[in-house]
Amino acid sequence: MTEKLDMITPDGVSQNIERIAVFFPNCITESTDGRKIDFDLLRQELSRDIVEGPKERYRLEWPGKREAIVTANMPTTKTLRPVRQDSVNFETTENLYIEGDNLEVLKLLQESYLGKVKMIYIDPPYNTGNDFVYRDNFAQNTEEFKAESGMTDELGNRLVANPETAGRYHSDWLTMMYPRLKLARNLLTDDGVIFISIDDHEVHNLRKMCDEVFGEGNFVAEFVWKRRASSALSDNNVSTDHEYVLCYQKGNMNIFSGIKKDFKNYSNPDNDPRGSWVLGDLTVGMTASMRPNQAYDLVDPKTGNSFKYNPNRAWSFIPESMNRMIEENRIVFPEDLSRRPMQKRFMAELKSIFNPISSLLLDKVGLNTEATKTMQTLLEGNIFDYSKPLSLLKTLMPQVCNNDDIILDFFSGSATTAHAVMQLNAEDDGNRKFIMVQLPEKTDEKGEAFKAGYLNICEIGKERIRRAGSKIYNEQVTKTNSLDLFTNLENKIQNKLTDIGFRVYRLDTSNMQDVYYRPQDYHQEMMNDLFADHIKSDRTADDLVAQVMLDWGLPLSLPIEKTEIASKTVFKVDGNALYCCFAEQIDETFARTVAPLKPLRIVFHDHSFANDTAKENVRQLLKQLSTDTEMKVI
Repeated sequence: MTEKLDMITPDGVSQNIERIAVFFPNCITESTDGRKIDFDLLRQELSRDIVEGPKERYRLEWPGKREAIVTANMPTTKTLRPVRQDSVNFETTENLYIEGDNLEVLKLLQESYLGKVKMIYIDPPYNTGNDFVYRDNFAQNTEEFKAESGMTDELGNRLVANPETAGRYHSDWLTMMYPRLKLARNLLTDDGVIFISIDDHEVHNLRKMCDEVFGEGNFVAEFVWKRRASSALSDNNVSTDHEYVLCYQKGNMNIFSGIKKDFKNYSNPDNDPRGSWVLGDLTVGMTASMRPNQAYDLVDPKTGNSFKYNPNRAWSFIPESMNRMIEENRIVFPEDLSRRPMQKRFMAELKSIFNPISSLLLDKVGLNTEATKTMQTLLEGNIFDYSKPLSLLKTLMPQVCNNDDIILDFFSGSATTAHAVMQLNAEDDGNRKFIMVQLPEKTDEKGEAFKAGYLNICEIGKERIRRAGSKIYNEQVTKTNSLDLFTNLENKIQNKLTDIGFRVYRLDTSNMQDVYYRPQDYHQEMMNDLFADHIKSDRTADDLVAQVMLDWGLPLSLPIEKTEIASKTVFKVDGNALYCCFAEQIDETFARTVAPLKPLRIVFHDHSFANDTAKENVRQLLKQLSTDTEMKVI
């Protein structure tokens, strides 16, 4: 493509900044206007004396940090609308797939899932210069943004390219991540853990940011895994073949389960009554001068063979303890004097059958090619690039999760996390639940995904979960060989011990008319004429139930049953946890019928009552007949 002329004179200031950057790179910083010189640091570099300047402090700063803090604390009026036609087993599943900007979704989940998520895994944009980041500038309206960048999705969510040449390359990425991590922390259980995939571009900044959000003392590990087998061409002839997974805990220590030990080398050739054993080292890494009482010649009492101590590795025990171990048949002496005596280590005496998990996941996690093959097999083509391998999630998840925990991924992508949850549940009869959140980013019109009919990433993720769930179900059925076993398997699946379904929710504007939030913007005549019903005309009872559940802090995965009570349609959430009735003509007769069912909460439409007197009569009657029932209206 032919490059266009700039048609402007050279920017001398920018050229001078680049010249200074060659000699004093530490004096180049980012500002709201791009790359700048930190003149205080530059003065210090050019002076042998301490130069007075802003008070020094140890913290991570960037242009936009205060904005990020405000963004995290800003309330939202948006809501989540159920999409039954895209869901699988909507009525019974406990899994969620949510389409929309993850910042808004995290805000909406604050009450319903506060302190309930055991594990968060995210694979955010790595800020390589080729991917996109969110720009959470709520002061800028959609039209202004479109004019500036032309990059919005159907809901006006802002996605912008972040090339390395951008003046706020690191700052924009940090501003995007900070509020999301801040909100995500609230959702973790007290012993919850977050895992964040990242590469060399931002791992240093991410580590500092997580130190601030989660606390430096809550850093757990920086796992490293090998993402490719063959080297890649690079400018400096160094092939970067690894990526990282940063891990932080909420606060209470979460003990990783570790890796189960391999007992294949254990045996009992001498029929020792203590059971199977394996030979272990009988020395410690201490010299004779450091442990003089453990430096002695060891004699085999049966043969009289003497084994001289190694001056660089003392025996593990003093003579008295060693003699006691010999008497207890815990020491094995070799016939070959060039070899060393060894200690019996009995399986029955192990304090744990697990070894600590290594921060190097070299032999536990597959390469990116594993993820590519998985996607190609499931979706029959190169539909999604850069998925994470299932083995990565299947390695990390059992380390911190029990069989019934909730796992959240708010950069869901191709939904590898959801796939891993279902696969693990199928393998160990677990009942872990997943919550996936993904912005419906449009697919490239020239790519295979678009040509295959996937118009956005959410369509890819949902279809992967459907196909993976179907595959898992069919594999379970195939393992059965008799009608009785098949019946048991069907019962098992119906009882949700293997949940392969998911409820789809989509982020949208509030169900309430704008006047509900901004009445000062409307005249009384306008409100009477235009907003006789403060619920938007396109919203359904399903939409209202979801918003009520969020407002009341109830998990969106709770079972919802539609029934009739006194000829009125009622939505029952989790038994008697919540009743929602939006029918008209609610009166004392309905209240007397529903009261014996003892709902803990009941919600009506404000227009369900003929007038305020009728509404108050129902309230008082419920209070009298079902004292624990809390009534509200929308």
